[in-house]
Amino acid sequence: MEIRRDRYLNKIISFMWDGQVKVITGIRRCGKSYLLRVLFKNYLLGQGVPENHVLSYELDLTRDIRYRNPLELAGTVRNAVEGSDEKFYLFVDEIQMSDEVPNPYNPDGKKITFYDALNDLNSIPNLDIYVTGSNSKMLSSDILTEFRGRSDEIRVHPLSFSEYYSAVGGDKYDAFDEYAFYGGMPLVLSRPDDSAKMEYLSSLFSEVYLKDIVERKKTKRQDVLSAVIDFLCSSVGSLTNPNRVANAINSMQRLSGADTVSGNTVKSYIDCLSDSFLFTECKRWDVKGKNYFDYPSKYYCEDVGLRGARIGFRQQEMTHIMENIIFNELIIRGYSVDVGVVYSNEKNAKGRSVPTAREIDFIATAGGKKTYIQSAYALGNEEKAVQENKPLSLTGDTFPKIIVRQDIRKRWYDDSGVLNIGIIDFLLDDI
Repeated sequence: MEIRRDRYLNKIISFMWDGQVKVITGIRRCGKSYLLRVLFKNYLLGQGVPENHVLSYELDLTRDIRYRNPLELAGTVRNAVEGSDEKFYLFVDEIQMSDEVPNPYNPDGKKITFYDALNDLNSIPNLDIYVTGSNSKMLSSDILTEFRGRSDEIRVHPLSFSEYYSAVGGDKYDAFDEYAFYGGMPLVLSRPDDSAKMEYLSSLFSEVYLKDIVERKKTKRQDVLSAVIDFLCSSVGSLTNPNRVANAINSMQRLSGADTVSGNTVKSYIDCLSDSFLFTECKRWDVKGKNYFDYPSKYYCEDVGLRGARIGFRQQEMTHIMENIIFNELIIRGYSVDVGVVYSNEKNAKGRSVPTAREIDFIATAGGKKTYIQSAYALGNEEKAVQENKPLSLTGDTFPKIIVRQDIRKRWYDDSGVLNIGIIDFLLDDI
C-alpha cells in the first residue's frame, strides 16, 4: 500500500538545488524515511536520476553505524562526488544519532558534530543534501545558528485524515471512526486487527519514544516522566500548567519531602516531550489585548492513537479527541494556532457587571489572516449553540468564523455569517 504524502513531497521538490540543507523533522515512525527514501527517491528516478547518484545512509541501522562519525560520513561522501560533473543527492536518516567526535587536529578543542559535516558537504556544488531527524532541539531551534542560515525545514506529521482516507477508502464515516480511535501513524494501516494495532501503538510509546527521551536526556525520574505523559494524555484540550501537573502527581503518588516533584521538573519533562514532537503547546491569546498569557496553556498529542494507547484506550471522550484532531489538522496545513480569549460584561451573583473571559478553541493564523474555529461535538439545544457562538461574536473583527461539528453533514452559514461544517467535510476540504 502506497500512502500519498503530496503536501510534503511537493515542498521537498520545491526546495531542490536551492543551496540549502533540507532538514525533514517529525516524530519517529511518522513516515519521514518513507517520504525521503521511497516517495522522493522514486520521483528522482522518474526524472532520470541514476540510482547510484542517490547516496543513502541510515544512522539508526547497524550497517551504517560507522557514519555516525561525522568525519567518516563527510569523507566518504566527498570521495564519491568530488571531481564529477554529474549531480548527486545525499540522504541521511535519523541524523540526531550522529556522534560528536574529537577534532583530530585539536583533540582538546571543540568537538566535530554533524553540523560541521553537513556544512562542509553543502559547499560541494554538485551535491544536494537531505536529512531526517526526530529531535526538535537538535534539528529545529539550532538550525539557523549551526547551519548558518543555510537550511530548509520540512516538518512531517502522522497521517492527516485526508491522507489516511486516500489509503483506506470505503465509507468515510467508518474510516473517521477508525482514525479517531487509532490515529494516523502510518504502520497502523498494515496491522491486521484491533489487538495488533493497540499493541503496536503501545510499543511505540514504551520501546521508542520513552527510551529515546530517557537515553538522550539521561532522565533520572522516569516515574515522573511517565506520570507527566499520563496527565497530558488525560487532559488533552484542558487548560493546565507545570505547577498544576506537579501538584497532581504529588497528590496521586502521595509524594513528600525530597521525593516531591516541582513545577520546574515537570516543565523540563514537558519540554523533552515537545522536543520529541510528542506534544505541542497551544498558548492563550487575548484577542483584543493582543498579548499572550504565560499560563495556563493547552497541550495536544501529536497523534490521537498514541494518546489512546498511552491511557489504555479507556478515555474515548469524542469532544477532546475531535478537538485534538482539529488542532493537528491546522498545524499540518501550516497555521500557527492559539487559544483565543475574549471578554464580555456579565452580571455576577450580586448583580454587578464584571468582565468574564470566554474561550475560542482555536485562532488559526497564516499570512496575516486569521480564522476563528470552535470545536463542537454537537449543538443539541439552543443553550449549547449560544455557548459556542457567543465568543465568536465578541472578537470585534470580520475574520472568518467556523464551528466544526460532529452532528451535521451538510455545511451552512448562520445569520451571523458563521460557517457550520461537519468534521469530516472540514478535514477533507483543503480550502
